[in-house]
Amino acid sequence: MAIFKINDQKLEAISEKKIDLERDIQKLTEQNLENVFGLKFVCGASNQEFCVRANEQDFYIDSVALDESTNSVVLIEYKKDRSFSVIDQGFAYLSAMLNNKAEFVLEINERLKKNLSKKDIDWEQSRIIFISNEFTNYQKNAINFKDLPMFLYEVKIYDNLIDYNPIKPFKTSESINKFIKDKKVREVVNEVKVYSIEDHLSKSLPEIVEIYNTLSQKIHSLDTRILEKPVRGYIGFKIRYHNFCSLAVQKNKIGVYLRAQKISDGNKLLKRIPSQSSLWRCDITSLDQIDEVFLLIQQSYNQAPDK
Repeated sequence: MAIFKINDQKLEAISEKKIDLERDIQKLTEQNLENVFGLKFVCGASNQEFCVRANEQDFYIDSVALDESTNSVVLIEYKKDRSFSVIDQGFAYLSAMLNNKAEFVLEINERLKKNLSKKDIDWEQSRIIFISNEFTNYQKNAINFKDLPMFLYEVKIYDNLIDYNPIKPFKTSESINKFIKDKKVREVVNEVKVYSIEDHLSKSLPEIVEIYNTLSQKIHSLDTRILEKPVRGYIGFKIRYHNFCSLAVQKNKIGVYLRAQKISDGNKLLKRIPSQSSLWRCDITSLDQIDEVFLLIQQSYNQAPDK
């Protein structure tokens, strides 16, 4: 679909610019990594690409980033070649990282002036992002698994606009586990976990599942841009990359965590998390509480930056 700009009540087509150099997109992305993906840039073309050796092969990582919300490492690869295999290359790079954890932690510490150890990183939530100006149908179909830690983004430039378009799987009912025969790929799958909403709801009572679904619908009604992101301990609701609400689903209740400086709470449902002045918590156990809890969530949403 063409993109237009409005000029005196007339629509003028915006032409797409050809991306000549992979390096240009890489540097532009790295310099704006927090705005684009909510990630902390560690190393890449903007300073010096990181290299590790695994299975007698050197792996040059285009960009290494840290997801500070989960303390996990994210690898980013930029592609012009349309013939590469997403699955093969993705697992090869993730395997190289998991077999060289100490080197990655050292790189993060030196670049970001941190003092992390291997146990401080949540390796289970590692992932790889592929960025290209175009993916083939074969590559797009390759990510149709519910537990694949690989994500595709097509990037397009129009005049002074740039679009990072996520390629969403057509269906994600099958597990990659059913198709794995390679030992090294199996090692990655056993260590890296992609969480789903179903993972969080599977051990809950039916009434708790109903509460979650109802509350989720109401949260999404606030803004079409809200992303629902399941991670290990909770399901986050985000505007861009700000987590304004997190739901920790348990068997017989849902813990609601809100990030805001101040919330009006007449019935005193909320408790402030002692170690974090802007984080609040309450529990919801009944459908009767939804409207009241939703009003609290709405206040947190209203205070989200870049809303």
